[in-house]
Amino acid sequence: MGDAPRPAPVSDALRDLMVALRRDLHRHPELSGREEGTIERLRHALAPIRPAALDRVAGTGLVARIRGRDPGAPVVTVRGDIDALPIREDTGLSFASVIPGVMHACGHDAHAAWTVGAAHLLAERPAAGDVLIVLQPAEETGRGALAVLESGALDAARAIFGGHVDRRFAVGEVVAQEGPLAAAADTFRITLAGRGAHGARPHEGADPVAAAGTLIAALQSIVARRVDPARPAVLTIGAIHGGAAPNVIPERVVLEGTLRSTDPATRDVLATGLREVTAGVAAAHGVRADVDVALGTPPLVNDARAAAWARDAAQRVLGEHAVVPLGTVNMGAEDFAYYLERIPGCFLRVGAREPGGAPTPAHSPAFHADEGCLPVGAAVLAECARTASAALAGDRQPTAPMPLTPPNGGRPCA
Repeated sequence: MGDAPRPAPVSDALRDLMVALRRDLHRHPELSGREEGTIERLRHALAPIRPAALDRVAGTGLVARIRGRDPGAPVVTVRGDIDALPIREDTGLSFASVIPGVMHACGHDAHAAWTVGAAHLLAERPAAGDVLIVLQPAEETGRGALAVLESGALDAARAIFGGHVDRRFAVGEVVAQEGPLAAAADTFRITLAGRGAHGARPHEGADPVAAAGTLIAALQSIVARRVDPARPAVLTIGAIHGGAAPNVIPERVVLEGTLRSTDPATRDVLATGLREVTAGVAAAHGVRADVDVALGTPPLVNDARAAAWARDAAQRVLGEHAVVPLGTVNMGAEDFAYYLERIPGCFLRVGAREPGGAPTPAHSPAFHADEGCLPVGAAVLAECARTASAALAGDRQPTAPMPLTPPNGGRPCA
């Protein structure tokens, strides 16, 4: 009855190019900041369309300029990230990683391939204005987007679009909605300093292990009792270091974790609560506490107008029923959020689950994106660029750039 998404309008030749590129990138993954071979493969894949400019940025990234029909029309941007993760692959794919302990466990191989595909489509059928194709390094460390922005390469951009594979959705489904789509990802380190003693005579010391045990439970009260229940929040302790022998009370215990939130007020509540609860528990146990909170990527919030352009674009490419709701709050993080603090835009979730496949989580050794998502991502992102370019060419209203968010020191962002 026409309810199913229709195939993306991509030629067999372009589809084959994207599949071959994706497999090559997947077989040879490179970690954040080391994507030298990756950008050479991407440069080679872009060469046939002869971009007006093809510049290296942010160390190991590329920005290609695809000419539009009107040199005076506003510039828009399409971004794909390119780095891999330090994870041992266990997919069984014929093109699995040949680099020990490194794999594309987050789908950036697909993102890079479909962004190159979008460039080919825009060269074949240009937007009103020029389109900047950004192949961004170091998303997984949270450094890449800021480095691209700080290079000045996107100073003229009036809108930006990108996407992420998502195996919770079938190939042909796309999420394009306004508002929060990913969380802020801050990290913390708590050091509890006590007084060492023999395990048989704990009264002679000040036990940071006992304090850490109490603190682990107490910190969960921040989300349970300080955060508005209508506001998503997560506090996770992911690492504990302390002690070396079963009969020794150590002098120090270190706890490390992450804070996730989708709005500035909740972000402040989490950080403030972390410090206050830690101070109280430390005082009760007679130990000293030092709390360090490092701000990471901000919440990713899609612009309403850009999200409307993206929905229209996806529906034109795939059909009315292809656009689906996210359906849940995503507490993962994404450094595309830095772009959206400066440039109006929309970040999409692109279905990557094959028929009958399981919704395998990203950042796992078994993760892979079905290759059917490649023509979808390419066609939809190219159409997002055309749609935004046409709308912006119609109003031609200049906008002042917003200030950059301070760097997050390279903390993991996903």
